[in-house]
Amino acid sequence: MTYDFTSIMDRHGKDSIAVDGLGQLGFSPDPPKEGFDVIPMWIADMNFPTVPTVPEAIIERAKHPAYGYFSPTDEYFDAIIRWQSTRNGVTGLTREAIGYENGVLGGVISALTAFAAPGDAVLLHSPTYIGFTMSIENNGYRIVHSPLTRDADGVWRMDFDDMDRKIKENNIHVAVFCSPHNPCGRVWERWEIEQAMEVYRRNDCLVISDEIWSDLTLGNHQHIPTQSVSEDARNRTAAFYAPSKTFNLAGLIGSYHIIYNKYLRDRIGAKSSKSHYNEMNVLSMHALIGAYQPEGYAWLDELREVLTGNVDYACDFIANHFDGVSCAKPEGTYMLFLDCSEWCQAHGVSLQELEKRGWDVGVCWQDGVMFKQPYSIRVNLALPLSRVREAFDRLDRYVFNA
Repeated sequence: MTYDFTSIMDRHGKDSIAVDGLGQLGFSPDPPKEGFDVIPMWIADMNFPTVPTVPEAIIERAKHPAYGYFSPTDEYFDAIIRWQSTRNGVTGLTREAIGYENGVLGGVISALTAFAAPGDAVLLHSPTYIGFTMSIENNGYRIVHSPLTRDADGVWRMDFDDMDRKIKENNIHVAVFCSPHNPCGRVWERWEIEQAMEVYRRNDCLVISDEIWSDLTLGNHQHIPTQSVSEDARNRTAAFYAPSKTFNLAGLIGSYHIIYNKYLRDRIGAKSSKSHYNEMNVLSMHALIGAYQPEGYAWLDELREVLTGNVDYACDFIANHFDGVSCAKPEGTYMLFLDCSEWCQAHGVSLQELEKRGWDVGVCWQDGVMFKQPYSIRVNLALPLSRVREAFDRLDRYVFNA
């Protein structure tokens, strides 16, 4: 490979929540016991260095000693349009349809508050990303869950009848859609998105589509932009993207939305602007431009190959070594979502006790109950394979088969 996905990167003392935030946040894992180092497998950022063109672009801009007011450049918009065309097959995208957001969750809230009032119900699928839960409930909305279910092959599926019923029963007119899905890792097929969008159309729902994981599909799976499945979907949907998950840039802040419908765009843009703090950082702009260079395309292809290998290894290991633990093999993202219900019940161990056993030996995985799924644990696999192997060896020796 051209790029380095095997070296172990020391993140201690480098402002990293993943390693320095242990035991400090209400939802962070406890630090390990003495004798075990930290294997960060909880918060959804990567333990790989980003593509070199990102720091190169930041450094080159930082050399100029003025960082005053600025406007996004043609190069910024052209980079996004080219990226969406090449990676997702998007056609007809213009700079007018692209808007800046400090973060995807902030954009979700701007869209939500533009078209619903506090106290209104909002439809989400469960398991549900914790960021949705916190931000939506913190703004006074009532989340109504339509559960995803695993079919006979173990694949997570939407229940379209349940979606339709919940929307009607709760008079819902705004839905949050996650594609690819976090934490389940589904990369929705076109027919699935089409059916979901038909449910939303029949019930006159605005669709807020979080597509931040769109670049991180695994194997032969391909992301289908929600707005691409029909003309109605194109005009009903506010889609949110960012280079932050793809290139490990979350600490720089910066995402963008694609909204084709002018009315939706005007209303959401007006909400986004009200704080006067939803403004682009000049270094974030250059980071995106650096990421969306030809080197970024090649780096991402190699990253996807590495992540696919990590997922294959982890799922095979679980199937062969951890009786009573199951997971649907993710098609996208770099997160595993483990179902530990059978193991916990067979061993008389609570999920919290199980999680603590992992934390004690440095496997810093994440509580899955927060994602509205009991007896679940979320595991980040965006690490060098040697660290993934070490983590599963510890789980084997000290946790599941001790």
